[in-house]
Amino acid sequence: MNIDLRGHLALVTGGSGQLGRVMCRTLADCGADVVVHYHQNRASADRLMAELTAKGVRALTVQADVTVKAEVQAMQEKVTAELGHPDILVNNAVIQYIWASVLEQAVSDYESQFRSSVLHNVLMAQAFVPAMQAKGWGRVIGINTECAMQNLPTQSAYVAGKRGMDGVLRVLAKEVGPQQITVNQVAPGWMISEDVPDDGSASAYRAGVPLRRRGTDQDIANLLAFLASDLASFISGQYISVSGGNVMPSI
Repeated sequence: MNIDLRGHLALVTGGSGQLGRVMCRTLADCGADVVVHYHQNRASADRLMAELTAKGVRALTVQADVTVKAEVQAMQEKVTAELGHPDILVNNAVIQYIWASVLEQAVSDYESQFRSSVLHNVLMAQAFVPAMQAKGWGRVIGINTECAMQNLPTQSAYVAGKRGMDGVLRVLAKEVGPQQITVNQVAPGWMISEDVPDDGSASAYRAGVPLRRRGTDQDIANLLAFLASDLASFISGQYISVSGGNVMPSI
């Protein structure tokens, strides 16, 4: 049993980032053509596009602020004109900021997280899901976080944004299900990446993980590829933790 995404076009927001790069490579390894979205790091996106085309798939880089409707619409027009309509949408981009307590967190951080997590997913759906509905097949996959379930101190803006994202995507799953579009969320734990390797300093975190280790960005990309495939055609509306059991969604 193989994951075969040939004939599909995937768009990954934040595709030039550390997790985004691994997801783009994995989708290409499964045969998908890939659109690498970036906001500021064009050089990284261009290098990744060269990697992907060397794998034998079509690839494109596209710049946009995914919290601005006009820029998302311009991205949709560019992608459609050059490669066609994406039928796999991975909403991965997120704004970073300094974490602080609720009493000290800047209001602007809550506003930016709302735009980054909630409006990002809304605008991408409005721009790209109609073509999936017309096709009668599609995949929308949002990258959430274990933090949304942990509710740890200083993470309130991030948690609020990701919980808002969860609500949008669960409702969307019910709205577009009749057109055979699945909508799911992948929620990483504290993963090891090529940019931030495991230096041994996370022993306290590992001790709390049932598997007693940290996962890698590839573990996230593996689940993403599965959810994008026909093997997962009857899975929708789910928040799936990839954290070694560090968080366990309740039933």
